[in-house]
Amino acid sequence: MIETKRIDLTDDGRVNLTPYVLDFSPELPLSVSRPAVVVIPGGGYQGCSDREGEPVAMAFAAQGFNTFVLRYSVGKYASFPNPLIDLMKTMKIIRDHAEEWHTDPGKIAVVGFSAGGHLVASLGVYWNDEKILAKAGVKASEAKPNALILCYPVISSGNRREPGTIATAAAGHDEPDIYDVLSLEKHVGPHTPPCYIAHTFFDSVVPVENSLLFASALAENNVPFELHVTQDGVHGLSVADHVTSIGPFLHNSAFSAWVKGSGEWMKKLFEFKAPPDFEYETALRRTRKFDLI
Repeated sequence: MIETKRIDLTDDGRVNLTPYVLDFSPELPLSVSRPAVVVIPGGGYQGCSDREGEPVAMAFAAQGFNTFVLRYSVGKYASFPNPLIDLMKTMKIIRDHAEEWHTDPGKIAVVGFSAGGHLVASLGVYWNDEKILAKAGVKASEAKPNALILCYPVISSGNRREPGTIATAAAGHDEPDIYDVLSLEKHVGPHTPPCYIAHTFFDSVVPVENSLLFASALAENNVPFELHVTQDGVHGLSVADHVTSIGPFLHNSAFSAWVKGSGEWMKKLFEFKAPPDFEYETALRRTRKFDLI
């Protein structure tokens, strides 16, 4: 990997960005300009889960993407739109360093988990909001995500909301419409980028209806998406394999398919591909090219 240091977005370092930028090599033609994946961990807007940070970045790096992990404003700093401002600034930083980091500035996806999914979906619907952009000090073209990946995301402030996440995001607001602002399915439009969504039916923390509502809004606005709902699985599965499992319920091979599935989805979306496989003639008409002893 290209040696990069953690980038602090606040003076105290509480908001920071860690790049994982893969090396360029003339033997790797796709390394000239790679798509990027920005990883947004969950944690109820109270913290950022380590299980949904670097392990996710490594899983996408293994598929050829440059990756970045953002630790955003949480706790008393998490009132909307503060975390979104952090993410908008991050998108600008990556685009400003695109040439140095061998990254295609027009192919930046953002993946978020739980409350991180709420933040990613917020970027997906509000990336062109002039008031928020002004607070972030970035342009819409700098903040725009080119794809979203949402894993068991908090989306709605309605009957199926995850109350802790929404309450933290709403803290400090006295305007009566803040819960409407935070109910992201209501703000999907043609400007929202394509999405890959993964959830489980038996998620008992963030009801699956959050993903279904967002997917329905995408369909109504003719925004392409893939939706993958596995029946079984608890909340907070991350990549759902031995790397992030801290108990039997967090190792779920059915749900873990989202990692490879979303990677393949992005490769098609971003046209990130090598020449097609060589088609060999059938083995029925071929022999090996050396004499057998």
